[in-house]
Amino acid sequence: MSPFTLPGDSAMMQPDFLFGVATASFQIEGDGANRQRCIWDTFCNTPGKIADGSDGEIACDHVNRWQEDVELIASLGVDAYRLSISWGRVLFADGSINQAGMDFYLNLLDALNSLKIKVFVTLYHWDLPQHLEDKGGWLNRDTAYAFADYARIVARALGDRVFAYSTLNEPFCSAFLGYEAGIHAPGLKSRAKGRAAAHHLLLGHALAMAEIRREAPGAQAGIVLNFSPSYAFSANEEDVNAARLAHEYHNTWYLMPLMQGRYPDIINQLGIEERPPIEPGDMALIQTPIDYLGINYYTRNVYRAGGELGFEEVRLGNVPRTAMDWEICPGAFTELLQSLAAEFDLPPIYITENGAAEDDMPINGAVHDPMRLDYLQSHLLAVHRAIEAGVEVKGYFAWSLMDNFEWAEGYRKRFGLVYVDYQSQQRMLKSSAKAYQGLLAKRREANQQ
Repeated sequence: MSPFTLPGDSAMMQPDFLFGVATASFQIEGDGANRQRCIWDTFCNTPGKIADGSDGEIACDHVNRWQEDVELIASLGVDAYRLSISWGRVLFADGSINQAGMDFYLNLLDALNSLKIKVFVTLYHWDLPQHLEDKGGWLNRDTAYAFADYARIVARALGDRVFAYSTLNEPFCSAFLGYEAGIHAPGLKSRAKGRAAAHHLLLGHALAMAEIRREAPGAQAGIVLNFSPSYAFSANEEDVNAARLAHEYHNTWYLMPLMQGRYPDIINQLGIEERPPIEPGDMALIQTPIDYLGINYYTRNVYRAGGELGFEEVRLGNVPRTAMDWEICPGAFTELLQSLAAEFDLPPIYITENGAAEDDMPINGAVHDPMRLDYLQSHLLAVHRAIEAGVEVKGYFAWSLMDNFEWAEGYRKRFGLVYVDYQSQQRMLKSSAKAYQGLLAKRREANQQ
């Protein structure tokens, strides 16, 4: 298998650039009996919510197979591994520590550190304990403070075993998909609830930042945001304005408070009852400086004038798409990084997720994934071009290490570099994993000369 290629003089080929793979707790861990129930357990048990009717009770059985999985990660030759902590695995409902759950992560981190693999830990990747949702979840301001307590306990326990902490992964998905569109857990549908959840998530992030810095001062601390760049369907003024509005509502709604202490101007188009419940001091707190920004990118979206807020999405025909039906557009990735760096005074960036779902399967003992190979190669080059244009990108994480529970899609969509047979739990390197392995081996050889 030919390795992925980058120019020999690329900053990404230097030893200080970090390459990694990423996962999330609910998607891979399994062992559902030994943690608190979370909103995704409830969502999975609600008929019609998960495409294949599945759940995360077993997933990739990572809790029982973590040593094998660490060997798998090491075999790829990556510099770093990004994982998330299951809130309900490390804490009981009364807030006391579940030591068996915490020990799972301590052992995992010690194994990774012994192999000199830097650990990026995400504290919240969507699996809110159900007992907190029963009290209002992210609609309840108290949840932000509960999150800060959880962050303090985890950062105290894990400390500087962690290279970089992320408070939240993709608050857009938690707030918009979970509380506004109803596509993800907890499945609520209300613009007011979506905006309230987003605000409390950002407040929780800021409160948690202080706890991480106090308990793990040697680690970096930041947040991970997802971006789907907004493009106009046509060059006419109405469509261009629609794309701007969509960008504010879906993208900079989460970044602007962090960087500038305010929400984008589209907030003025919302009814008073739909606006976030901002209390005095909130925005200054949310603007707490971060050490890095994690950026997740998969696709772009196209908009035209229309809809209640002035924009509506357009689905283009005759464009290449992944198995998620997302347009493949690496050029938009470069443009996104450049435009964000131009608009905001950003800290260093890590690409914390980038990847593609493909309908791949073993044939004669091998898993060939040609679309993913092309996708990752083109997107690695897209990051290279952004760096060449002056954007400070420090690392790149492929999503995902292995096939897993893909949220509302269940197990129907496969994002992994590694194929997982969910019946036998056998792991198998796909062609994309071998190409990634090859790129990293080539980089090591170049830096040893």
